[in-house]
Amino acid sequence: MMSVQKKLRLKIAGIVVLAVLAGLVSYPQILKPVPPVYDFFNRLQIKLGLDLQGGIDLEYKADVSKIDSAKIGDAMQSTQDVIERRVNAFGVGEPLVQTAKSGDEYRVIVQLPGIKDIEEAKKRIGEAPSLEFKEQGVDPGIQQMLDSQNQQSLAKAKEILAEVKKGGNFEQLAKDNSRDAGSKDKGGDLDFFKKGIMVPEFDKVLFEGNLKPGEIYPDLVETQYGWHIIKFIEARGEGDEREVHASHILFGKATIDQYPELGYKSTGLTGKNLQNVQVVFQQQGIGEPQISLKFDEEGTKLFAELTKKNVGKPLAIFLDNQLKTAPTIQTEITNGEAVITGDFTVDEAKQLQRTINEGALPVPLSIVSQSSVEATLGMESLKKSLVAGVVGLVAVVIFMLFFYRFLGLVASLSLLIYTAIMIAIFKFTGITLTLSGIAGFVLSIGMAVDANILIFERTKEEIRNGRTITNALDEGFKRAWTSIRDGNISSLLTAGILYLMGTGFVKGFAASLFIGVLVSMFTAVVITRTLLKFIISDWIHGRVWMVGVRKSDVPSE
Repeated sequence: MMSVQKKLRLKIAGIVVLAVLAGLVSYPQILKPVPPVYDFFNRLQIKLGLDLQGGIDLEYKADVSKIDSAKIGDAMQSTQDVIERRVNAFGVGEPLVQTAKSGDEYRVIVQLPGIKDIEEAKKRIGEAPSLEFKEQGVDPGIQQMLDSQNQQSLAKAKEILAEVKKGGNFEQLAKDNSRDAGSKDKGGDLDFFKKGIMVPEFDKVLFEGNLKPGEIYPDLVETQYGWHIIKFIEARGEGDEREVHASHILFGKATIDQYPELGYKSTGLTGKNLQNVQVVFQQQGIGEPQISLKFDEEGTKLFAELTKKNVGKPLAIFLDNQLKTAPTIQTEITNGEAVITGDFTVDEAKQLQRTINEGALPVPLSIVSQSSVEATLGMESLKKSLVAGVVGLVAVVIFMLFFYRFLGLVASLSLLIYTAIMIAIFKFTGITLTLSGIAGFVLSIGMAVDANILIFERTKEEIRNGRTITNALDEGFKRAWTSIRDGNISSLLTAGILYLMGTGFVKGFAASLFIGVLVSMFTAVVITRTLLKFIISDWIHGRVWMVGVRKSDVPSE
């Protein structure tokens, strides 16, 4: 069996490793002389909320009065998905979109760090999502756009060919103009290749054109990919083994094949025509999941016409002009009810249901509060909060040293480890730190020594009753544990209730406080106790002043 001393040394080694890692994660700047290690630890950064880096905070009330109570959850999730997609279009770093329920009211909270134009944000977020059913085909406007792009590409190809014929630098022109990413950086170089590797148009020019080394093919070569200027460099081998070395400049052609979403045209059938969307199973709860669609009277007529003329063809579903799915029509459907089948998992089917509901069941939103924070104000708040944290930490350390001397010194060391662990947790978990979160963190610094104070006061009582310092510490930990446990559990319950029932800044405060209480229990009961058991031995016997007890208060032996 492992001896008590060996177990203690292993615990101390674990604490040292934990403290070093937490310190490096929380303050990687000390590793700057070692760039690779510094870069590794510096990747982890604390995410700051908009109240610390500036931005916009919007809160909406959701009107769910016209939505079936069984579908409110899905409708709110769909609303959140819609807003998240719209928010992501801003290019915002770390946006926050969440739904909350307060009594009978449903809310949507949107936080956009770094965004200044509050009216534009409200406009973009508040737009109703657009769900459309489209059939195969190309809208005249789209075809006109593609034709225009191709005419411009062809004109550019002719212009560059004229430059090449006048002696222009082929390699540089290829780098400046070619759409072929694979050879553009190499000046259009295609290296050696055999017949049949490239498109047939290339084979005809390079294997049958009798070009001389360095010669440019005099005309533009058109393929499905666009227009090419081809330069023959050299050839090697004979017969089937013959290879040619060539360069080319590609001027890309815009086609429907390259942009599948453009290969569909509007039908007039939209999300407003949907009455119901749900996940169903082939055989009452078993079998593969399917998505069931039910249309209103107008949608039933449109859907019947579409399915009649498009049997065997896809009917695409677009959300905000983005192609989401394109199931194939199996047969004409006249009753306005259809199912989308496929090799779906249950989660995939539910996600597709939510996607369709985003356009079919939008939840009306009305803004109830809005605020914006300037970046300069946010940074000022951050600086003041950090100063408050440092002042609080120093004050607690002074208090502990004054009242508990050596015990306070060890507790202060544990408090520094506690602070490093908390910062490391914020970085690792990706929790967005707000001003209220920092307030919870600062408060938890004071609470972190509560357990130590209970233990040390119990220890001092035992010393005054005649116990040795070592025995008094053991007894102090035992007697104080129930008070520590009950006090921290009540704090955890309070923080948990605040997090579950609160919104916005209250949640940030509660989350920091909850984590702080858990970590403080660990540092007081595990780290401080282990350090004291390792350090304190016979050398401290009789030196009761080192633990804050007057010698006159100790019974004489």
